[in-house]
Amino acid sequence: MTGSRVLALGHYQPSTVLTNDELATMVDTSDEWIRSRVGIRERRVAGPDETVAHMAARAAAKALANSGLEPADVDLVLVATCTAVDRSPNTAARVAAELGLPSPAVMDLNVVCAGFTHALASADHAIRAKAATNALVIGVEKFTDVTDWTDRTTCVLVGDGAGAAVVTASAEPEIGPVVWGSVPDMGHAVRIEGTPSRFAQEGQSVYRWATTQLPPITREVCARAGVRPEDLAGVVLHQANLRIIEPVARKLGAVNAVVAKDVTESGNTSAASIPLALSKLVARGEVASGEPILLFGFGGNLSYAGQVIRCP
Repeated sequence: MTGSRVLALGHYQPSTVLTNDELATMVDTSDEWIRSRVGIRERRVAGPDETVAHMAARAAAKALANSGLEPADVDLVLVATCTAVDRSPNTAARVAAELGLPSPAVMDLNVVCAGFTHALASADHAIRAKAATNALVIGVEKFTDVTDWTDRTTCVLVGDGAGAAVVTASAEPEIGPVVWGSVPDMGHAVRIEGTPSRFAQEGQSVYRWATTQLPPITREVCARAGVRPEDLAGVVLHQANLRIIEPVARKLGAVNAVVAKDVTESGNTSAASIPLALSKLVARGEVASGEPILLFGFGGNLSYAGQVIRCP
């Protein structure tokens, strides 16, 4: 085996829907204000019993069922999250216990909104190095737990949910090389700090960085994978804001791709946003099996990571 591939996907979202009109009863905003600035119509809010580990396990169980593998086949669990409350056991260990995985390596990664693509690259590297054969890679957030519901610039953005992928060894690489990095001296632009922790950001700084600096990096991801942007069948960017997704996709030049816009119905779910949107895209049959899809996460730290995968 010389590479890895995404074998199957799954996702989970809470049943409670919070619409823009409902938000307008809580804070000084309106449906028109939110849609015109970020493109979001509604988002999902987890209940008290829907913990980060609970949502991660639900998404992972669906991905595992779709893969045809048994729990004993999984030897690595990677969970990308920045909203887990407990330090130990980590979320990956709790997922493994709930799914009955006998003895996997279990790790949580906190790279905020770029967490899933970092975790996917880490799983690919582990499999290529023969340190693992089958990995569960999960992005999950309960972002409403760290939200200031009096701040209309941030509370309108967030949602909760989880997405998961089963990654397995492959004779031919179907997960392309990762391009990743960060801008540490701008890390303050996206923050989850304090006690209790609260999400805050410098929205205009993030917007300018994303729309001007990221398109060349997404083209580099394609080049590293040997895929031209116009040959992409799908583009799944971090679902931060429709006003970021649309210009970045346009500047990338992916003229023939389906561009995921799950943010409109799920809000910004941070590390969960890419696997959640990808799982829905594949479930709806909008990209054919084997076709190239660009995944690209960006956000806190100002970190970024992306790769081209083949649709499972």
